[in-house]
Amino acid sequence: MRESRTLEYNRLILEGCNQTFEEITSFNQQLTFAKLETEFIRVMGIEKINKDILKTLELYSDQSGFNNAAALLADDNQFTGIDIIRFGDTIDEIMDRESLENISILSQLEKTLQMFRKYYQYEKIEGAERKCIDKIPEKAFREAIANALIHRMWDIPASIKVSMYADRIEISSPGGLPAGISEEEYLNGQISILRNPIIGNVFFRLKYIEKFGTGIMRINHAYRNALIKPSYQCFSNSIKVILPVIRENYDLNEAEQILVNILKGKEKMSRSEIEKAAEMEKSKAVRTLNSLIEKKILKKTGAGRGVRYTLK
Repeated sequence: MRESRTLEYNRLILEGCNQTFEEITSFNQQLTFAKLETEFIRVMGIEKINKDILKTLELYSDQSGFNNAAALLADDNQFTGIDIIRFGDTIDEIMDRESLENISILSQLEKTLQMFRKYYQYEKIEGAERKCIDKIPEKAFREAIANALIHRMWDIPASIKVSMYADRIEISSPGGLPAGISEEEYLNGQISILRNPIIGNVFFRLKYIEKFGTGIMRINHAYRNALIKPSYQCFSNSIKVILPVIRENYDLNEAEQILVNILKGKEKMSRSEIEKAAEMEKSKAVRTLNSLIEKKILKKTGAGRGVRYTLK
């Protein structure tokens, strides 16, 4: 409780000074940037990182030295990072685990992608070609991790949690929604409030992200042809992104497949409209709709006579 109050007090002070956490002077001024330099050489074609470039990136000033954003991008730092766990059939079975901390957030992103490729990509031979197949779209996963690093609250001493399951990946990021943005606006990508704009700018320059404020839309676009879509949960102190595995066969029975086909391309339909289109009796339609909701293929909105169904 005392730690929570201290965090709130510190944030109020920063807000009063019109300053963000990433702008605070880093207590460690002996920072090195080998990983950042390697990435800028690869993407931007520069010869080396120097003080002028660090100033342009707002990571260093002659008056204050390096800030926390610089420390997060440095090769060694004091911050928690990403905790990755690969589960077996149950959460009691931990098949693999890697804790990434005290290293550059660029290295954290790279190592997290390496573990993703280990479990969610495979090669398939089609004729004379060898194709890489994603169980989960890599673009969606990369976007989710990059956005977690950009938008998380770094003054919370907690890791980004990446939980890998056979049928999904869950990414939980410390810090709720920024002040001034609603959950609906966040999910629809209507408003973008960068919590860490300095880090966001570096990620943009390195092409880790394509445009500010499009993360959710880009994740959803990667799943545009999938039956089961990503889902998002917003809590007071964290945000969770759930990326389902794309499957060719969703084990739908005949009735479920009929309703899915009816709802494809439809914005919303009432139960009576679905019953009529499927020529299905009420009790069977209700059972089938509930089954599809449990499988997270359908979502139900409204109440009473205003209840409507749509594919996720």
